Amino acid sequence: MVRNVAGVMAELESEDFYLLSGVEQGMRFSEWVNREKLPKNSGLTKEEVDYRIDRCMTRELIERKTIQYEGYKLTVEGYDALALRTFAQRDTIQGVGAPLGVGKESDVLEVQSFKPLALKFHREGYTNFREVRRERDYTSDNHHVSWLYTARKAAEREYDALETLFPQVSVPRPVDHNRHAIVMAKLDGVELSKAKLASEQVAGVLGLILDEMASAYEAGLVHADMSEYNVAVGERGITIFDWPQAVPTDHDNARELLARDVKNIVGYFRRKYPAEIPDGIDIDSLTDAVASNDFERVEEFSA
Repeated sequence: MVRNVAGVMAELESEDFYLLSGVEQGMRFSEWVNREKLPKNSGLTKEEVDYRIDRCMTRELIERKTIQYEGYKLTVEGYDALALRTFAQRDTIQGVGAPLGVGKESDVLEVQSFKPLALKFHREGYTNFREVRRERDYTSDNHHVSWLYTARKAAEREYDALETLFPQVSVPRPVDHNRHAIVMAKLDGVELSKAKLASEQVAGVLGLILDEMASAYEAGLVHADMSEYNVAVGERGITIFDWPQAVPTDHDNARELLARDVKNIVGYFRRKYPAEIPDGIDIDSLTDAVASNDFERVEEFSA
């Protein structure tokens, strides 16, 4: 997990954020921003830029590298700080709490508002940039693409998906979005991979998941990355989360991706609960039922 930058937010002044924003602006065009461009980008004098660079370097919000010129770029903590400041200015959040989860491509923290919420920082591209750039269609046509852009586009796509699906589909309620970060309702329950379902609950929970997938398809989206790691199980039902790779149902590969999602989630239940989920489930027929929203019971699709 990346260092939680909330602890240094109170130490930062408006001019520090002007500098961070100036570096962010320059990173749209190059990985390392020439120091000579920072006064114009930030609206600060050269002397003020010198002072703010030292403050932000000390707090590990920017990095420096000497190439053909003296260049600077945001650290992930610096980008987090910019998003947190925007949320605070909007009164979206009043405080940042403990971690709720750490994934391969995100960090999730509890935040305080009118009630506890979740803040998700997208990290796509930060540690595995080349792989993400190759695989994600929202980066494939861009020659200069920083990890900031990749993470921001992932957050935009996920937030758009949540707004499209909520409340018709059981997904986290979207609250706000800025840069690479999303504020949303906290998940109810525990991750499916960590849940221990009673025998009489297994088929019912799988049915609930497939029902929500059918509702999402009817709303125009396929999750495209379904697994036991992005479903939460709680007393009030299930919640499907992590939607940055969702594709519209008119996408050329939507039907194939839906079938893969169905196969993945059914396969997980078959492996973990072989006595409760029948073998030989016809994935193609089950996928057709999910796509047409005609699904009722998974047992009907057993050979």
